[in-house]
Amino acid sequence: MEKRVLGRTGLEVSRLGLGLAEIGSLELEDLAQAARVLNLALDQGINFLDTAACYGSSEELIGRAVSHRRSEYILATKAGHVVEGYQGEPWTAQTVRDSIECSLRRLRTDYLDLVQLHTCSVEVLERGEVIEVLQEAQRAGKVRFIGYSGDNEAALWAVKSGLFDTLQTSFNLVDQNARLFLFEPAKAQNMGIIAKRPIANGAWGAKRAPSEYAAAYFERAQAMQSLGPIEGAPDNGVLLALGFTLAHDAVDTCIVGTRNPDHLLQNIEWVQSVLPLSESVVKELHRRFEALAADREWVQLS
Repeated sequence: MEKRVLGRTGLEVSRLGLGLAEIGSLELEDLAQAARVLNLALDQGINFLDTAACYGSSEELIGRAVSHRRSEYILATKAGHVVEGYQGEPWTAQTVRDSIECSLRRLRTDYLDLVQLHTCSVEVLERGEVIEVLQEAQRAGKVRFIGYSGDNEAALWAVKSGLFDTLQTSFNLVDQNARLFLFEPAKAQNMGIIAKRPIANGAWGAKRAPSEYAAAYFERAQAMQSLGPIEGAPDNGVLLALGFTLAHDAVDTCIVGTRNPDHLLQNIEWVQSVLPLSESVVKELHRRFEALAADREWVQLS
């Protein structure tokens, strides 16, 4: 599996990472299923695991399934939201501090490679207290690096602040604003870039929106596809979307979520044996997005 250096962190991450929100939808009793996916990913060379405190059972399952392999993976989580069972307010210093401690316990580790603020607003960022808590945890050795996960104005604030080591942001063939507005200033800060929603929730080529969550992506895909076939593009929409995201050198890793081992193996095979896409296909997708985005006010979707 190809690896890239994640910006100024110096961490070598697999180009294909594993997003673990879907694992979080499992029950704790589904440990065997979670363990199959996680161990398969590690066995196949994926070493970047991305979760969040608010992803259901995700952190607990990771800790139970693969904490004994802790030296083999780079562990990223997110903090800031109030999760079930916690008494407190979102986006306070105490909530983030407690979230980090809880993540350490659930993940069964004494350090987190990366903790990211999870889609908070510009107002929260400007107030500064949650950033200070991350820095405090970093000085204490509980967190190695700090990042921001989000989009649009808040993401740009985080980039320009110079305070964060990484940016996780939405980027795919129907959501390209990160390429236009975030990648260049982030790379100027030597930030690592993590692409979330890299396959556009399976919206490209679908006959209907794959889920309510993917409805806006489906509408965009329909608009872009209405401009006609793309010569040389693969027929499989997920392959096309994954290839598009990975065609951008600014992206250090992209996180694809699944709880299905067969889907995971298919993604790995595509990355290692089928991609990259042709440059002409990527440029045509650039052209179509730019032709439609401004008039339709296509902002990044969180």
